[in-house]
Amino acid sequence: MRTVLVSMPFMDVDRPSIQLGLLKAVAEQQGHDVRTLHANLDFAAQLGVELYRKLSEHRGRLIGDWLFSIEAFGNDAPDAAGALLTEYDFGYLADDAERLLRRIRDHEVPLFLDNLLETLSWKDIQVVGFSCTFQQSVASFALARRLKERYPEIVTVFGGANFDGEMGHELARSIDCIDYAVSGEGDTAFPALLHKLAEGEDLENVSSQPVMTRMADLPAPDYDEYFERSERLGIRAEDLWIPFESARGCWWGAKHHCTFCGLNGTTMQFRSKPAERVIAELAGQARRYQTSRFEAVDNIIDMAYLKDLFPALIDAGAGYELFYEVKANLSRAQLELLAKGGVRVLQPGLESLSSKVLRLMDKGVRAAQNVNLLRWAQYYGIQVEWNILWGFPGETGQDYADQAAVVPQLIHLRPPSSAARIWMERFSPLFSGPGRRSPESSYRHVYPADVDLGKVAYFFEYELPDALPDSAYDELRKSVSEWKTAWTADRLPTLRYWSSPGRLQIYDNRRPGHEGTYTFENTLADIYLACSDRPTTANAVRRKLDLPVEAVNEAFTGFADRGLMFLDEDLAVALALPDPGSDHSTPWRK
Repeated sequence: MRTVLVSMPFMDVDRPSIQLGLLKAVAEQQGHDVRTLHANLDFAAQLGVELYRKLSEHRGRLIGDWLFSIEAFGNDAPDAAGALLTEYDFGYLADDAERLLRRIRDHEVPLFLDNLLETLSWKDIQVVGFSCTFQQSVASFALARRLKERYPEIVTVFGGANFDGEMGHELARSIDCIDYAVSGEGDTAFPALLHKLAEGEDLENVSSQPVMTRMADLPAPDYDEYFERSERLGIRAEDLWIPFESARGCWWGAKHHCTFCGLNGTTMQFRSKPAERVIAELAGQARRYQTSRFEAVDNIIDMAYLKDLFPALIDAGAGYELFYEVKANLSRAQLELLAKGGVRVLQPGLESLSSKVLRLMDKGVRAAQNVNLLRWAQYYGIQVEWNILWGFPGETGQDYADQAAVVPQLIHLRPPSSAARIWMERFSPLFSGPGRRSPESSYRHVYPADVDLGKVAYFFEYELPDALPDSAYDELRKSVSEWKTAWTADRLPTLRYWSSPGRLQIYDNRRPGHEGTYTFENTLADIYLACSDRPTTANAVRRKLDLPVEAVNEAFTGFADRGLMFLDEDLAVALALPDPGSDHSTPWRK
């Protein structure tokens, strides 16, 4: 089947679509003639890349979907008057955001769609597939509608995260430009659908297959068209990382689903590629696209990779720069291994500096482990992307007052990107728990009245029982803002130690104008260093140093009072990091 796979706005322009690249490669393996079309690049070139990036990075109100709503639904579009623009603030886009957005909707969008109809010889195409995640659906409907009007024989197939579960069934029922939809993973369902279309077999309008378990059988994604198109349009990626996939699902979520997480809706089962398969794919993609920077789309790293993949990358001297998502309970040695293996950015899902709140999230880690990851990731040159979340059933105001109080002690570590209330996502445990919920309000400005928003929405507004008022988070919000500001200074805050037998010096410049050095000797020095590598209990220190536990606890309190140690229930972790020039505990340092 002659097929085109399309990535519509508002897909990020700074990386190719792994969905398109993988499905093209999979379908071609089975004999189908498939090409890709990163149409999002065309819209970015038309609008200007800077404005497009602002629109594509916006995850809140459905402004991207709204821009395409009239072209997708015609007279059935619910907001021709533009009420969305007056109900919500889009000032982050421009000073005169309302006028700008009306111009994009009324002039730029129709022009973009008209131009797309001239981009390819659509009359020679039999199947057009659309991958839809977040705010890509309505733009895809708009192009599909125009294609069906001009070329009614074209078969349209939709899939992606927005078609998982009942979302796909409702969209296929209510949107007339959808011929077929794939719900869940498309690796086997999509080529099977193409085969049945080629053979003229009868099909159900929503197709799904069991999850892909033989990950090693998947080919490397084909990104050729993305690079050719971006070069032709003059779009240069700001920070290009090639997407690759080494695992699917979440091994932690399969046991303990984090309460706020809506990822892996119907595909939680964890599966991964063998290390040798990952190594071969990275090498092939590096040669093919002349890059060494790769972004794993995995929701969580396969811990077996710490024994096979990363040692092999180190031995090979691969020289890659890698991004991975991980669980936050990594040890110093594991972080050092990841750094030596090329990991330069981690997203560990820290989410809180309170062990109590982390238990409410079902994260399976302690606050002290989160702090320790920030310490050693920083030491080994790994950038940590993380956020602080709040708004969980069972939390108290004191949980956030305590976090706000400890932030000044952590200011030498990388701050969170944001601190905000949780989003309620479909498929998350919170979504199926107690409380009132309704589709996020901007959905009603986008979809026609006969679409059941309760079935197609992914984001929801909600009221949870015994929720804290927003003011309960003011102190923490302010502390995080100050933390982030401190990291914009020319001279970053530091807390660093030097040690020798029986002696410890800690240099502290976390507060401008209050720099100083602490000196500890003998027992106090030994106690502090015993809590440096990882969070440790007083009893563990007592056994290691043969000291009374009361003396250890007294030392813990003294260090904490000076802001030199983080205390987390029965755990303590030193906050200072060894000076790189004097640390002889590891043969490798950044």
